[in-house]
Amino acid sequence: MAKATLLLPARSRFPAGALPAQVAAALGRAEHGLAEAGESAQLRRHFTIEPASWSAAALSRHADAGDADGSLWLRADPANVVPDMQGARLMASAETLRLEQADVDALVPELQTLFAGFGYQLDAPTPSRWYLRLPEATPLPTFVEPEVVLGDDLFEHLPDGDNGRQWRALLTEAQVVLHQHPWNEQRVADGKRAVNSLWFWGAGTLPASVSTVHAQVRSRDALLQGLAKMAGVRIGGEQTVDALVDLRQLRSLDQLTRDAITPLLDALARGELEELRLDFEDGTHYRILRGQRWRFWKKPLTALTDG
Repeated sequence: MAKATLLLPARSRFPAGALPAQVAAALGRAEHGLAEAGESAQLRRHFTIEPASWSAAALSRHADAGDADGSLWLRADPANVVPDMQGARLMASAETLRLEQADVDALVPELQTLFAGFGYQLDAPTPSRWYLRLPEATPLPTFVEPEVVLGDDLFEHLPDGDNGRQWRALLTEAQVVLHQHPWNEQRVADGKRAVNSLWFWGAGTLPASVSTVHAQVRSRDALLQGLAKMAGVRIGGEQTVDALVDLRQLRSLDQLTRDAITPLLDALARGELEELRLDFEDGTHYRILRGQRWRFWKKPLTALTDG
């Protein structure tokens, strides 16, 4: 019988509000607990990765192009930076820029020339995710994920130290190339954000092995797809098996309860679903079983943040 696990953002990402009676009762009667918070810890609850460190660049490249094995990778994602009185702020990157193949065809060739001079290969198998293939022994600094930098002064998050110096200089040179490119003038004229910077992050190689208890992963996230592909499980399609369903993009409490949880509770009541798990990025998790409906003494959960 099928099981479903919903991968969800932190509960604080949802607005405050009362839960529908059916959802409130189910969560109040469910088994629940608190695990380690954060995106990495959340993914590790569902995937066993060896060695323990893993690269977002290599895994997403594996999903995008299938050629990540045997190379050192770094994401060099297209980005938009807006200067202000204190410095410059990262306002958008990757998918949020909504790039098309025409943007790649216009912008990437000149950047390829820049990086080739350092022995690095730049390409873009998808318009929103750009990659650098690096020589295996390239010394790298610590890079920060774009979600940490978004809306903040990017100079506060640039790599430091001797290894970081080259990458700070490369970023500046890439910004010059992009700033001077006429394609960006057209993007701005069309009401779009300019692609005037890159953001380096996610460095590393593919892990040796990935495994999971799930038989299916449903997600649009390239990193999660890469993990699923490494684990050899089905990606996408209708849910008919033990599925991990990625809903981390949700921000509406109504969508979560009405469109995601309620239909699965109905399937649980009909005996079509054996088990429903909710895994929030803040570490809160619930395990809902059909037999829990007899726990009448358990009080309903009045709000999502009460658990």
